[in-house]
Amino acid sequence: MKVTRMKLSSLRLPEKNVRIHSEKQTKEFVRSLDAFGQIRPIVVDEDHTILAGNGLYAALMAKGETEADVLVMKGLSENEKKKLMLADNKIYSLGVDDMDVFEEFLRDLGDDLEIPGYDLELLETITADMSDVDEMISGYGTVSDSTREQIAATAERYEAQEAEHAAAAEEIKPAQPAPETPAEGHGEPLPRRFIQCPKCGERIWV
Repeated sequence: MKVTRMKLSSLRLPEKNVRIHSEKQTKEFVRSLDAFGQIRPIVVDEDHTILAGNGLYAALMAKGETEADVLVMKGLSENEKKKLMLADNKIYSLGVDDMDVFEEFLRDLGDDLEIPGYDLELLETITADMSDVDEMISGYGTVSDSTREQIAATAERYEAQEAEHAAAAEEIKPAQPAPETPAEGHGEPLPRRFIQCPKCGERIWV
């Protein structure tokens, strides 16, 4: 594979490109170029039309560069050029990150997490010390004294109301169910009734 140095002004963008390069991606490309330089060539045909590396070309232009490393592919048919463009965009996306290795790399990097393509705050969250995570988790579900008092007072009111209803209610014995009394218009209110569970003693209001 022979890579040559060519002027960016001599390269041509394809009429159609299957990959849309966002402004954010271009910025991350620029970050990568600043950190590592150009690590792969732009691929063009014999007419210098770009077949692979449009995003890299855009980033180099954004940086004000005038030249780039280029690989010229000669003798490809129009169909082969299109298939190369499709394959270059698709094959990379088929890969899957090994999260165990990813997290191991982050641990090895320590505080040096300025990595092109990644959000710094997200990486800092991933690499947070387990003690910090445990501290955050331990705070979930903590009830203050005032909240605990409110809960206790609400429970007491509920128990008092239930006792009041039970005192004025008529218990329905399962062996002798009370006959149904249809409600008519706005007449006398129906009596409150309950069935007491023989196993747990819970009142079931009916």
